[in-house]
Amino acid sequence: MDVDNYIIEMRNITKEFPGIKANDDITLQLKKGEILALLGENGAGKSTLMSVLFGLYQPDSGSIYKNGIEVKIKDPNDATALGIGMVHQHFKLVECFTVLDNIILGDEDTKVGFILKKDARSKVEDLMNRYGLHVDLDAKVEDITVGMQQRTEILKMLFRDNEILIFDEPTAVLTPQEIDELMKVMKNLAAEGKSILFITHKLNEIMAVSDRITVLRKGKLVGTVNKNETTIEDLSTMMVGRPVQLQVVKDEAKPKDTILEVKHLTVKNKDRRHTKALVKDVNIYVRSGEIVCIAGIDGNGQSEFVKALTGIAPQTSGEIIYKGEDVSHKSIRYRNTNRFSHIPEDRHKYGLILDFRLDYNEVLQNYFEDEFVKYGFMKFKAIRDYADTLIAKYDVRSGQGAATIARSMSGGNQQKAIVAREMERKHELLIAVQPTRGLDVGAIEFIHSEMVKKRDQGDAILLVSLELDEVMNLSDRIYVMYEGEIVAEVDPKKITVQELGLYMSGAKRDIRGANDEKSGS
Repeated sequence: MDVDNYIIEMRNITKEFPGIKANDDITLQLKKGEILALLGENGAGKSTLMSVLFGLYQPDSGSIYKNGIEVKIKDPNDATALGIGMVHQHFKLVECFTVLDNIILGDEDTKVGFILKKDARSKVEDLMNRYGLHVDLDAKVEDITVGMQQRTEILKMLFRDNEILIFDEPTAVLTPQEIDELMKVMKNLAAEGKSILFITHKLNEIMAVSDRITVLRKGKLVGTVNKNETTIEDLSTMMVGRPVQLQVVKDEAKPKDTILEVKHLTVKNKDRRHTKALVKDVNIYVRSGEIVCIAGIDGNGQSEFVKALTGIAPQTSGEIIYKGEDVSHKSIRYRNTNRFSHIPEDRHKYGLILDFRLDYNEVLQNYFEDEFVKYGFMKFKAIRDYADTLIAKYDVRSGQGAATIARSMSGGNQQKAIVAREMERKHELLIAVQPTRGLDVGAIEFIHSEMVKKRDQGDAILLVSLELDEVMNLSDRIYVMYEGEIVAEVDPKKITVQELGLYMSGAKRDIRGANDEKSGS
């Protein structure tokens, strides 16, 4: 074996958790200056393997070599000392700190007890300009979008001058434009001699940027292939173990009554220093039997719009009409119990109680209903049986089944648990914000087909997605949001991806019908 050609080798790594063998005798080899993609289903063991490399977990057996010399990585400090950096799938940021403070945290230069922020700011600004990763350094993390938080994580890693870079699902929350930029950043980093491990489910990204691909399935190594010697179809079969339908199959929509009508909705910034509205005079409608998408680049008001619709945050003015009733000032509980389902953008903040068991998370919105409670006491067997049904249908993989603590699950399986809960609850309106974020092609295929089934059964579905393929393939109508305004209403069958991109970037507007108050019914 030519060890000199590998900067990192993980040999025969095995890691077990209660009820599951996450990594089963896996060998991974990263060459100097290459981009090695790590591909696999949700729960295949990718993040666990990278957490072993970064020192977050200790392997039960196996060894790690850097430049042919065995190393012991007991914690992330050891990994950092070896030049290994990691952008985590679930961000490791302090929300009440500024972006700059998060980037330099743990690596601050000081003088007589004071942090030298001026030099740090200069270095970060140089990195932002060099790689096109611009973020407001003085903004608090809790006030920036998920996409901006992702940039913060990447800058945190680049700030430390690491030579081995682990990207764990880095594009899951980025816009198509941001993904293109990140692909360029990764190629530039590799050209400069950095070695990159790139975890993703997105096959087109793998084909665009990787040199080789290592595929895992159910904790085992399936194989490693050269990018130039494989196809998307071959990779999807290696990953899932069967051929996958990569296109959404659906008949023409047959919309009926208007379920949701939004009139002149405006949301102002909670920070009084900024008077600019985040959502401006938005008018849309969604009918039963159709999938309507709000497309836009991240940070253009979609998050604030959805929070107003679902009751998470108040609107400044306007009306939210649900089945003929103004629910603008109704509680979240009221909306939930009136068949209002919501797959949230941030699965940790709004989707799960991470330290609850999986079965309890599956009944968060309806645990108080007769099916699950009697005389004020929880019917735990009924809850467990219901959760088991959802876990089986949506292939939610967890070490201890319904008893698994949500925090211990992989990000993709956390997402599947939320999607299962919201789609299987009785509902007439489903608001789905990036429902397939971080999911593998097999799970995406299933969830898209389930959404089409729900549509055909008469559900009204409002989809908010940054994935242009998902927008174009799944939608029956598309609204485009730019800087908090609806700038176009388009038919996906009559528009190209390029034209849609022009609307999303603000280069083109067509408000005819986009702000029409009529329901169209």
